Amino acid sequence: MKKLLSFLLAIALSLPAFANEGMWLPLLLGRNYEDMKAHGLQLTPEQIYDVNNGSLKDAIVSFGGFCTGEIISNQGLILTNHHCGFGQIQSHSSTDHDYLTDGFWAYEKNQELPNDGLFVRFLVRMEDVTNRVLEGLNDDMTEDERSKAIAALGKTIADEATEGTGYDANVKTFFHGNEFYLFVYETFKDIRLVGAPPSSVGKYGGDTDNWMWPRHTGDFSMFRVYADKDGKPADYSEDNVPLTPKHHLPVNISGIKDGDFTMVMGYPGSTDRYLTSWGVKEQIDLYGPAVVRVRDLKLEVMKKYMEADAATRIQYASKYARVSNYWKYYIGQTEQLQSNNVFEKKAALEKQFANWVNADQTRKAKYGEVLTMFKEAYGATNSGVTAGVYAREAGITGPEIALQGFRFGRTMNAYFQAKGAMESAEDEETKTQMQGRLDAIIGAMKENGEEFFKDYNPSLDKEMTASLLELYYNDIPKAQHPEVLTAIADSFNGNFKAYADALFSKSFLTGKESYMAFLDNPVDSILEEDMGIELGEGMYAAYIGANTDPAVGDKMDKAYRLFTAGLREMNSDKNYYPDANSTMRLTYGTVGDYGARDAVHYSHYTTSAGILEKKDNNDPEFVVPAQLETLIKEKNFGMYAYESGELPVCFIHNTDITGGNSGSPVINARGELIGTAFDGNWEAMSGDINFESEIQRTISVDIRYTLFIVDKYAGAQNIIDEMTIITEPVKRGSWFSRIFN
Repeated sequence: MKKLLSFLLAIALSLPAFANEGMWLPLLLGRNYEDMKAHGLQLTPEQIYDVNNGSLKDAIVSFGGFCTGEIISNQGLILTNHHCGFGQIQSHSSTDHDYLTDGFWAYEKNQELPNDGLFVRFLVRMEDVTNRVLEGLNDDMTEDERSKAIAALGKTIADEATEGTGYDANVKTFFHGNEFYLFVYETFKDIRLVGAPPSSVGKYGGDTDNWMWPRHTGDFSMFRVYADKDGKPADYSEDNVPLTPKHHLPVNISGIKDGDFTMVMGYPGSTDRYLTSWGVKEQIDLYGPAVVRVRDLKLEVMKKYMEADAATRIQYASKYARVSNYWKYYIGQTEQLQSNNVFEKKAALEKQFANWVNADQTRKAKYGEVLTMFKEAYGATNSGVTAGVYAREAGITGPEIALQGFRFGRTMNAYFQAKGAMESAEDEETKTQMQGRLDAIIGAMKENGEEFFKDYNPSLDKEMTASLLELYYNDIPKAQHPEVLTAIADSFNGNFKAYADALFSKSFLTGKESYMAFLDNPVDSILEEDMGIELGEGMYAAYIGANTDPAVGDKMDKAYRLFTAGLREMNSDKNYYPDANSTMRLTYGTVGDYGARDAVHYSHYTTSAGILEKKDNNDPEFVVPAQLETLIKEKNFGMYAYESGELPVCFIHNTDITGGNSGSPVINARGELIGTAFDGNWEAMSGDINFESEIQRTISVDIRYTLFIVDKYAGAQNIIDEMTIITEPVKRGSWFSRIFN
């Protein structure tokens, strides 16, 4: 009996340690539901995803199309990450009201700040439309023809789904063109900033701690959804009211424990789990290092000017953060693809695939050329990968003047074409209508100019232009130089500083006054001669020209479509999940520690003690506000501490997330909010390409630290009062009964 009890206990204790790879579509939750229940879930499938009644899906929003947020009150209150709301916080900041440094809190709803261009999107429903799309395709189509047919069919299906409604819809491709799903959304555009901690809390640790564990970052911010009086989406208006959602997440502050069930719902952006060994080698040798080289220089230039001037620091805070995040990501990914032997793992899978294909003539006829197609396609594209990265990173999205010049030039060329058509029109009514359109274009361009120059430093961009073009010229073989780069080098004898001096002294796009003056009196010939527009057009042409040859692209696309289909056929008993593509997904796992490397073992949570251990007020990344330091030293934690008196800050769990999941809710077995996901760990940064089951972790802010900051630090009791707060812990069911009954 003693041996039996030991055996049963061992099984029971081992269950919470599972790592569940996969980002699952909520519509297909039935495939995973029994496994989720076995590991602690206490909800029905309908409580997670339901079209007709309020469910968890109705509390999850796509935040701006780049992050995730969750509704945490019946008044439309949104919780997301600080770095997700960073652009909005920055846009409201100035040297007089530095919300980046000081934080922002609305103690009444009339203090909440509107955010032009920000939206949140609720999922109304999803539907499998694979059969309908496949009926419109055939094997004689090229991949390009297939892609165009899919786009046309998808538009038809989406239009039918939204006819007579105020909804948006799209059809997304899954498993590299083997399955197709319709997604219907309701989009709200009046989103207001409610609260944000200072960056010394929301970004504590900065670039040093980014992608690292242990973390002590209060990475959260709060917004609110507003609607018209009928609860429908509406543009910003003082008459709008807070949205009453179909569901909001209760907040559980009882605390998390090692082994607790967790699930994350959100909108992961992109993974590449079906990438081949050829693709992995390209990432390691070419793509990742190229991105890092260019972004190294971008960050160096921005940092120089940001440290010298407070206004520039605020102007470029969001831009710097965007560049920095994936600069470090590609450093880590390149390192961990090698450390975790991902190339070898992919090659082993391809060998298994080849053996399976060659064992059957029917399979050989269908899949026999797949691996050869990969080898040929990557062989044809590898030589241009680095040039392609530079065309994007140092070219069209490098100097700000380049992208500004391209966009302005294209818009104003359309304006002059329309003006010519108006002048040749014969009747006055047509001329009046066309003049209205021309006035609208000018008005929109002036608005764009106001927005652009608000966060623009010409001196910084001039140095950025010279530095990036020189890097582009020196790093990329001359045979792969775009025409505009060759022309600049020839005209200025390779002196890119001299070119930048000329550009910024002559282009009307580099100053707000000259920009607006042109719009007040647009002249076609001035537009044609502007150096900023010339640079933008040239760099855009380089970016487009760097794309894969269509025939090679077709070969690559077809190879991945067949390879993915073949893998699923080869392992027909395996429950495969599709790559992330910014559609709603659910992933589940457990809270748990991990061994990072030899003799290094990390606990599953951090506390406020670590904030003071890392404190260095001479380092901008590790400044601790005096008020926060006092609260921690006095242990003035209110109801948010452990029984031991410790204040939790962050925790880790083995769920499967990626970019876009930032801000996603971490939900317990009863559907209650316990944290907010914001990062992954360094040791598993190869995870977007290959899930690392032993070491991959999601890093999340403990909801108790979030509420502690809102309550004890900010004194925003009004925000606390509108939440549904639960103090009762989730009781774990009997593992024995689940296994044996």
